[in-house]
Amino acid sequence: MLITGTFIDEISHDIPHQNWGPAQWELDFQHMKKAGIDTVILIRSGYRDFLTYPSSYLIKRQNCFTPPIDLVKLFLELSERYDMQFYFGLYDSGAYWDTGNMQHEIDLNRYVIDEVWNQYGHYSSFKGWYLSMEISRKTKGAIDAFRTLGMQCKAVSGGLPTFISPWIDGKKAVLAASGQLSKENAVSVQDHEKEWDEIFDGIKGAVDAVAFQDGHIAYHELEDFFRVNKKLADRYGMQCWTNAESFDRDMPIKFLPIKFEKLRLKLEAAARVGYDKAITFEFSHFMSPQSVYGAAHHLFDRYMEYRKSLLS
Repeated sequence: MLITGTFIDEISHDIPHQNWGPAQWELDFQHMKKAGIDTVILIRSGYRDFLTYPSSYLIKRQNCFTPPIDLVKLFLELSERYDMQFYFGLYDSGAYWDTGNMQHEIDLNRYVIDEVWNQYGHYSSFKGWYLSMEISRKTKGAIDAFRTLGMQCKAVSGGLPTFISPWIDGKKAVLAASGQLSKENAVSVQDHEKEWDEIFDGIKGAVDAVAFQDGHIAYHELEDFFRVNKKLADRYGMQCWTNAESFDRDMPIKFLPIKFEKLRLKLEAAARVGYDKAITFEFSHFMSPQSVYGAAHHLFDRYMEYRKSLLS
């Protein structure tokens, strides 16, 4: 299984900003194209006070800063130039992380969805929506949020697809700011299946694909959890993607590019259970030849060798 999509994490809070301008972004799209990537996903269009595009609504309503460049426009134009599909990620106010209540995300994004489609919907590269609220288990308000926003995205855009990227509450699901690498109270495969069966039942029709993050569980657990994910996605008519994290959760420094052997283990586990697509979080920081991390340059080389061996 080869990676054909990547998140773009321009608005980040736990990995360093690379301070790229349009020239560096265009070069990265060229590297992505060379690596076989056909889909780019803006992981979030804004986070708290910072935005990727000059949203009149959020600048006024949330007192957000006006960004120095319209990155949504840039990414859509680059996606057209390099024949890629662009998925727009919704705004993250931070309120859910502070309170556990998703209502604020629903209230704000109902305006953002309309604003964004009116402003950018004419681009031929605008191919879908990413519902950026991240959950792992039965979270208060999550089903309502995904259903409400997913249905609105599809309604305004003529049915363009939506997807989510939840995380599995495994042994490595610890806070990024924590010094810990693992925890004891990890979810079992059985509880994961039961809880996500209920969630999928509630969001069917509003969400077209699910891309579970693959870094929170042990490597020997990958196939067991992946089989459950694929079974549930098939049951509810969704595509099952894998979010193959290209950073390492096993290191005390958070976060560095992953060892290629680990990335390969995860991709091959996804292939064995018949996943539909592999995307990564994320190419520009952890796999790009122009990343701030030197190890990312070498991960690109090792991945390209692997890709060549599979395609030859």
